[in-house]
Amino acid sequence: MSEDAERDAGERLRKIIHVDMDAFYASVEQRDNPELRGRPLAVGGSEARGVVAAASYEARAFGVHSAMPSITAKRKCPDLIFVPPRFDVYRAVSQEIREIFAEYTPLIEPLSLDEAYLDVTENLKGMEIATDIASQIRAAIKAATGLNASAGISYNKFLAKMASDLNKPNGQAVITPKNGPAFVENLPVKKFHGVGPATAEKMHRLGIETGADLKQRSLDFLIDHFGKAGPYFHGIARGIDNRQVRPDRVRKSVGAEDTFRQDAFDYELARQGVQPLIEKVWSYCETNSVSAKTVTLKVKYADFNQITRSRSATAPLASLDALEQIVSQLLLAIFPTAKGIRLLGVTLSSLERASARASTQLTLF
Repeated sequence: MSEDAERDAGERLRKIIHVDMDAFYASVEQRDNPELRGRPLAVGGSEARGVVAAASYEARAFGVHSAMPSITAKRKCPDLIFVPPRFDVYRAVSQEIREIFAEYTPLIEPLSLDEAYLDVTENLKGMEIATDIASQIRAAIKAATGLNASAGISYNKFLAKMASDLNKPNGQAVITPKNGPAFVENLPVKKFHGVGPATAEKMHRLGIETGADLKQRSLDFLIDHFGKAGPYFHGIARGIDNRQVRPDRVRKSVGAEDTFRQDAFDYELARQGVQPLIEKVWSYCETNSVSAKTVTLKVKYADFNQITRSRSATAPLASLDALEQIVSQLLLAIFPTAKGIRLLGVTLSSLERASARASTQLTLF
């Protein structure tokens, strides 16, 4: 470990757990319907149209994944079973899981219905070993919900998030202060949490393929090329991430984007492709009791030219239907298009907590 990393770890050593439910939506469906267990399953879409919102591990073995057009998924896995999503059920199960977290720490930062950060440095059970806490939480989730969870344990959020993917499904892994920097150096930047496809592509053009390559770039270089994200990239390349677990954190914005496997020229196909993104950002809002006043649609064409279209309201969005309607209108406005669409993204901004807007919302909704 470098001298800087050792000093950072010594001054800010924390015990962070990232809990991530395994194939959450699909696993809930298999739990509730025994006939679906052990079978390839897609939540969302249909055999003829639509987009996969989530896939079971049996389906993933065939190459089926979220945001894939249903017709492509069916071609990859002819026996694939499609079921409609039940977000009310997923939210209820998520709340059960959150209550288990709260038995161990009040420092819980949900990322979505199926994942969260926990700071267990000082925990309600008085337990010293974070890996033991993670094991207990995973066992409690299994006992209460019948579902499997994976966990990553480390001294910061970035590495805890990376660790939770190492032994999926139904496993856990730890990245210690001693091996954190070396782990990052060997990792391809495209696998870094916080480095999306567009940023990874830009890094590759700059000759940055791995964490070791990223570490060689100066802070000034990273700020010049990546702006506000530069300091974050500079830190994680060294295994340093000073972000705290913030249970009451209100993000300024939340977004999701996805690249089509084939360029989309048709509005209906584009609309189907953007639906999982809409549901993902709205899921964050519901999980964290926030809503947004501004909706932004990002469109990247096949020639890599990019546009954004936004709409703002005087009051926060009240429902998923309202968000779907705005995104549909923004998307419809760019059609017909002579250029294929390579990527779509949806971002919500001007986020507010429910408590902050309650007095104004009562007369509006």
